[in-house]
Amino acid sequence: MKKVNFLIFFLFIFLPVQQLKSEIIIMSKCDDKQDEFLKNEYVINLDELTMTRNYVYKEQTFKKHKKTDLSVKKANTYITNIYEEDGKILTLKHGYPQFYTQILIEKGKSEIFMKSVLNNEEGLSKISTCKKIEKFEKES
Repeated sequence: MKKVNFLIFFLFIFLPVQQLKSEIIIMSKCDDKQDEFLKNEYVINLDELTMTRNYVYKEQTFKKHKKTDLSVKKANTYITNIYEEDGKILTLKHGYPQFYTQILIEKGKSEIFMKSVLNNEEGLSKISTCKKIEKFEKES
């Protein structure tokens, strides 16, 4: 029994205590170059490596999209995986090896870009600018 108590004491005292940090960035009040929204926000969770986009179309934009796609909803949420590279946050690649797109966000900046790659030639298009950026850090 003494050996077990000593082992438990040893584990708690001498093993390093890990401190977990998580970072969440909320980019809200984002405009769009093509559509109009009542709500358009991006929630980036760097701990879970996910990006959640929440948006609600304005009535005119909703009707425009509903004409060509009956599955369109006025309020939508989608979640995608992300990764960090050189201070940039990127979604996973969508498309084929020769042609794909990604959403690109530079940490600390308010612009959101669409990165398109065709046969290793990259192009960036600004798709949105967010007026409000909130950053939350949580330690546990």
